[in-house]
Amino acid sequence: MAAVRPSAVEPALPRGREPLWPAGFDAITFGLLALGFLLLYVPTYLELSRTIWASDEQGHGPIILAVSAWLLYQKRHVVAALEPRPQPVPGWALMVLAMAMFAFGTSQHIISSQVSSQIVLIAALLLIFRGPAALNAVWFPLFFLIFMIPLPEALVAAVTAPLKSAVSAVASHLLYVIGYPVGRSGVLLTVGPYQLLVADACAGLNSMFTLEALGMLYMNLMNYTSVRRNVALALLLIPIAFCANIVRVMILVLVTYHYGDAAGQGFVHGFAGIVLFMVALMLMLVTDKLLGLFMPAHSRAAAR
Repeated sequence: MAAVRPSAVEPALPRGREPLWPAGFDAITFGLLALGFLLLYVPTYLELSRTIWASDEQGHGPIILAVSAWLLYQKRHVVAALEPRPQPVPGWALMVLAMAMFAFGTSQHIISSQVSSQIVLIAALLLIFRGPAALNAVWFPLFFLIFMIPLPEALVAAVTAPLKSAVSAVASHLLYVIGYPVGRSGVLLTVGPYQLLVADACAGLNSMFTLEALGMLYMNLMNYTSVRRNVALALLLIPIAFCANIVRVMILVLVTYHYGDAAGQGFVHGFAGIVLFMVALMLMLVTDKLLGLFMPAHSRAAAR
């Protein structure tokens, strides 16, 4: 068996001693870019933390941001190893678009436009300094940031109302079938002497959007090679999220019926949100295993 000699051109660095930025970047350039990005978007993040992220409906934003930042950080060595092939024309075009989106969002107080602009800005910087291969390497972290963009209120209102009604109908019917004195009027559930209003956070579009993000992250970590399997699981995440919301509402109704309104609206109400994600994760894993029976796919890591 022949011995493999390390490259004389680019000796391997010890683990933990890899460069923090790609070749061709000096510390000043990297620092100025990071400083400019923070000056632009820290006020936006502060505004989000005071308003939208403080609500139950879209409190997942900080988690999405942290996960995306971690995924980008994990790709830093892949980007550093790529041969620079800058594309200044499309890069600067995207830069102008990003700044226009940010300026429009700031002047018109449209926070979703400001948040969206950072995705376009990062893509522009990658094209300007590294090229399309770098953009392709980090496409998923940038795509995942989409789930951090606040949903338009008009869309949320239009979709959430029928979702809440459907979840309330199924949950009340299932509880009635197993013997509980449950009645329903729209999204108002009556169980014994108590009345519960199914809120947007319990069965709305935002919770389904968050669960879809969880599923996308799962598929990225599994790194399956089958496009059919990934698409099928992504589509099935919608009914999975619907079922998880039904379980959450049923738990709140049962806790309220057996332990009173204070228990249902206290710690258990918050804990039901954790149960929502646990149920969704369990259903997603079971669905993924079932899909594997019909559409087997090895991960890229295993293939190598």
